[in-house]
Amino acid sequence: MQNRTSGVARQRVMDALVVCASAALSVTVGIGASRGLLVYPRLTSLPTLTWPAGLLPLPVAGVGFYVLVPLSGSALLLWRGRAAVQVTVVLLIAATVGPLIPAALIALFTVAATRPDRTTWTLAGLALAPLPLSLVAQPSLTVHALTTAVTGAVLVAASVGWGFFVRGMHRAAEQTRVEAAWRTEQVRQREREALAREMHDVLAHRLSLLSVHAGALEVNQNATRAQVAEAAGVIRSSAYQAMEDLQQVLGVLRPPPQSNAAAEPEPPQPTLAELPLLVEQSRRTGMPIVLDAPADLRAVPGTSQRTAYRIVQECLTNAHKHAPGQGVRIRLQGAPGEGLTLDITNPLPPTTGRTGRPLPGSGSGLKGLSERTALMGGRLTHGSQGATHRVEAHLPWPA
Repeated sequence: MQNRTSGVARQRVMDALVVCASAALSVTVGIGASRGLLVYPRLTSLPTLTWPAGLLPLPVAGVGFYVLVPLSGSALLLWRGRAAVQVTVVLLIAATVGPLIPAALIALFTVAATRPDRTTWTLAGLALAPLPLSLVAQPSLTVHALTTAVTGAVLVAASVGWGFFVRGMHRAAEQTRVEAAWRTEQVRQREREALAREMHDVLAHRLSLLSVHAGALEVNQNATRAQVAEAAGVIRSSAYQAMEDLQQVLGVLRPPPQSNAAAEPEPPQPTLAELPLLVEQSRRTGMPIVLDAPADLRAVPGTSQRTAYRIVQECLTNAHKHAPGQGVRIRLQGAPGEGLTLDITNPLPPTTGRTGRPLPGSGSGLKGLSERTALMGGRLTHGSQGATHRVEAHLPWPA
């Protein structure tokens, strides 16, 4: 609400400035016309009586014709946003008898910038119509009349052309905004699909374990108490984990099934147990990395483990691209019921003495991981803090 109010206030200030500028230009054009300097043809003659003793360079009707008329005509520009066509028509007609061509050109610019092409060309034709009429009405073609007609045509063309340019810029900016929103949505959709596929497979595995152990109890009627207790424990654990996975998969849409039934199965997803191998691969490239990860993190739920692995992997990839040779510190900590916390930092590269061009990046990796983390009920933040780039994430770890 506050932003909307400030926007309205800024628009009002801008309108007032436009009206003042138009009035000043119109008065200047009127004074020039009183001395025979026309920039737009007049279809009526000007008063020629002057003040006594030449006190003012204006005609007798100067104050009303060359001051009040420009002010009142320019005030019509306050309605150019809601009634641009009507205001433009009135000002173009008035410009043929009074010094209102600056206000008319501003209104014509507004039409060109905000209205359809057909409307703009119609009003541009109306603005150009007085030019040949003024030449035909002359007893003989003079250089002054021809110069006035050419100047008027140039001003009308400049007003329409600038309006078209501004409209094109607005359209390009809007298209860029729509494309950016579409790309962001595509990233989110891909992450939703990947997370849904992953959790679907995990959930199917847990339910199959539950079904196998329940079936074993049903078939083995002579099972001992210890065997029954063991199978019941496995069933209880699998059911609890399946309920957790089901809560995460709700609201995440699975993509349509592949038409090719013979498609190769996806490779197994990595876990935190493979994190040291990932770090070691980056160390072999010469990147100094400090990994602080307790060994008891294997108790973290599978989905959180895979997401944590992907976050570390993306951070190392970004460090290779944008901060080569800089050290990376990776810290993982947490406990059941408190959640899993990741803190990954690396110094920003110096801005001077850099050789070569930086590797390009789409910027979609961390955005997708932020969406994936949010879908799991966690959070992820990233950005520069002084001379350090930091990525912080908190993932669920039920008690």
